[in-house]
Amino acid sequence: MDVSKLSVVIIVRDEAARIRPCLESVGWADEIVVLDSGSNDGTPEICREYTDRVYVDSDWQGFGVQKNRVLAYASSDWVLSLDADERVSESLRAEIETVILGEGGESVYEMPRLSSYCGREMRHSGWWPDHVARLFRRGSAEFSNDLVHERLLFRGTAGRLRFPLQHQSFDSLEQVLDKVNRYSTAGAERLLAQGRKGSVGRAVLRGCWAFLRTWLFKAGFLDGREGFLLAVSNAEGVYYKYVKLHYLQQRQADESHGTPDGE
Repeated sequence: MDVSKLSVVIIVRDEAARIRPCLESVGWADEIVVLDSGSNDGTPEICREYTDRVYVDSDWQGFGVQKNRVLAYASSDWVLSLDADERVSESLRAEIETVILGEGGESVYEMPRLSSYCGREMRHSGWWPDHVARLFRRGSAEFSNDLVHERLLFRGTAGRLRFPLQHQSFDSLEQVLDKVNRYSTAGAERLLAQGRKGSVGRAVLRGCWAFLRTWLFKAGFLDGREGFLLAVSNAEGVYYKYVKLHYLQQRQADESHGTPDGE
């Protein structure tokens, strides 16, 4: 089957431990384009084992900007955007091939994403079916320029694929804590740029709501122990985001007013 019309685009940074399965799952595509953001663990060298289209750009301005940068390197009619911790199954591959061979009627397609948390596939907790728009005709869509939680921007409605994208979200609690820290910092910076307000009280309230939303209203309790852990980590992420926002605003205020010498 001719699959010469598909470019897979991936942004990476220090993903040596996870990138191989991702690249292996899309080795059938016409081209794989990787943009590295300054890895120190040999990620670019691993990627070059699978593709010669590996670029390095350490001028990090957020996930959205970086995804648009790698998109500019794509040359095929269709584009599939992946993260380093995602995998394309054989069933999803066949469905994608059907679309790019002209048997679909849309320019953008979304697919369900099945994520795992510390080894467990999450079927509730707000993580399933988690439809994400990732497959599109080149030129018909682009990513928002958000620091985190970027989204694909396009006109009209997206078609929907049936088979899920496999997402190896977290393999350990260490990864969870690392991402909570990094994303809460980026989220706080994003809220600051939007003029949002933060405080310790707001952080506590929003953190509690995040826990209840995940555990109770999104039926996280049906995901067992990992559902509870996910609810806690979601609460922590929101809590720290608003606490960090509070301190960023305090620092901004101090800098704008100046501080007396000696203080």
